[in-house]
Amino acid sequence: MPVDMQAVQKGRALLGQSRHKAKNIPAMPWAEVPAFYQSLTELTSCHLALRLLILTGTRSAPVRFLTLDQIDGDVWTVPGEKMKGREGRTEDFAVPLSAEALAVIEAAKPMARGGLLFPGKSGKPMSDMTMSKHMKDRGLDARPHGFRTSLREWADHVGARFEVAETMLAHKVDGAVTRAYRRTDYLEERRALLDRWAQFVTAADSGESVSGANVLAFG
Repeated sequence: MPVDMQAVQKGRALLGQSRHKAKNIPAMPWAEVPAFYQSLTELTSCHLALRLLILTGTRSAPVRFLTLDQIDGDVWTVPGEKMKGREGRTEDFAVPLSAEALAVIEAAKPMARGGLLFPGKSGKPMSDMTMSKHMKDRGLDARPHGFRTSLREWADHVGARFEVAETMLAHKVDGAVTRAYRRTDYLEERRALLDRWAQFVTAADSGESVSGANVLAFG
């Protein structure tokens, strides 16, 4: 009888999602994300930060503390100290950037202050409540962190490989010894998956993307 060598990791991933729900961080159903994404039409730090957060599946801290020197071509390297989460991750993490994500970054550059791409009004990093307040003020139950769940559930829906989907969210997959032998962060597979996600949330045929030829949301 075949044995699923990743059964433990898959079980932990599911338990992890349950813990998120227990902490009352509601997620927007993935099918509703495109409409919300396309409603973020203002050239403000809040709207653009929410767009990048949705597109990359990162937590809010890496987005709020994003500096231009972290971007190299179409890869964003998040410093390890901004990756600390439930998994205790401390190493740098490479995030592949879709064409839409790069367009969001370009749109935000004129507002950059002190190297920060998404500064608050004081010039310091955006408050961790800014994006949440925007969603609350719109009468939404979902919160920014929940977009990670939206992305993860969409990835399952489109049949993404478990290892790629989990690594995309910077979740540790397999034990330390297995990771040492595997020596891959699935960067190119994550790139393809996030490109597909960007196409989904922008509904490219409607012209609502930042990077599309017919840009409606940004004039």
